[in-house]
Amino acid sequence: MALMITDECINCDVCEPECPNEAISPGEEIYEIDPGKCTECVGHYDTPQCVEVCPVDCIPKDPDHVESEDQLMAKYQKLIQG
Repeated sequence: MALMITDECINCDVCEPECPNEAISPGEEIYEIDPGKCTECVGHYDTPQCVEVCPVDCIPKDPDHVESEDQLMAKYQKLIQG
């Protein structure tokens, strides 16, 4: 399951550099996560790094992008290959 950033985001800029897949970028009003690149840090870390550093706890799982651990690992493999 990819993660998402809610409108509680305060644009503190700490999540973007933590993402190993470069899935986080500034949106029009708040930061956004590209579900095509988000692996919840599977393949890199044991826990999502953006969630670890977020001071306002505004990065939940995205219910519109449900993925299993195996699917996240497959996405990770695809991202590192190309």
